[in-house]
Amino acid sequence: MEGAGPYTLKVGVNEVSLPFHVADFHGTAIGDLTLGDLRLLDNGKGPKQIVAFEVYRDLPIRGGVLIDTSRSVLENLKRNQQISIDYVRQFLRKQTSDRPGDEAFVMRFDSDTKLLQDWTGDGELLAASIRNVAADHESRLGGTAIYDAVYKACRDQFGNASGIATGNFLMLFSDGLDNASHTRIEDDVDICQETNTAIYVFSGASKSMFIEGQKTLTDLAEQTGGHIFFEQSAEGIHGDLRLIEANLRSQYRLVYKPAKLKTDGSFHRIRLESPSRGGVITARSGYYATR
Repeated sequence: MEGAGPYTLKVGVNEVSLPFHVADFHGTAIGDLTLGDLRLLDNGKGPKQIVAFEVYRDLPIRGGVLIDTSRSVLENLKRNQQISIDYVRQFLRKQTSDRPGDEAFVMRFDSDTKLLQDWTGDGELLAASIRNVAADHESRLGGTAIYDAVYKACRDQFGNASGIATGNFLMLFSDGLDNASHTRIEDDVDICQETNTAIYVFSGASKSMFIEGQKTLTDLAEQTGGHIFFEQSAEGIHGDLRLIEANLRSQYRLVYKPAKLKTDGSFHRIRLESPSRGGVITARSGYYATR
């Protein structure tokens, strides 16, 4: 299947839907892979059955800007606002006669989550919401519920998606310190899989194994097929935004039945590679076998 026309993806309870992007080592999208070019392992075993292999080019994008406004990250707020405003102004495409337009929404979160701007393709409306994202932070209670925010964004926004194939993502700004969520990372990974949503994180700190919260952010990104960015320069950040754009517009999707799948809540690690073609494959690192 090619293009970005209407489609219906019906996934059985014992089937895994795996969107992925492939680029060469210069970052240019590779759009002509075949199923024979790929090798897939699920917990070290090949799939029982490939149900579908789909190719999408020039997809419309549906994105969520999810900004942490808790007190621990307010020092990075202006930076986070500028990155997200640059994205909605520079990369959202308007609808044309032969192509659906891109859309985005804006949410803020601390101890709870609030939708500030619902789906729209208007970059200026989105930018205005982003500028006012922390307008009421002084009256807010303490605490940060990252997992709850991600879950609600996927459930309430992407869960009502139309039947048009889209590149779905959340742009997450946070320090990763969660102390108020009721949901777990397993729940987030599950619902990101259901809604084909990747998480892209912009960290306000340099990469370090000693910074608390970075593991949470890295796990969310890797397990949903997104990426965590540590670049701090304006030029580097623009390159990160272009990478998101490339990953989302050009995608493949595999639907397969695992060889052994027990609904025990365990994590299944996915390994997808192209031995014959090489390149860099971006896909989520795995999924949880729903109980």
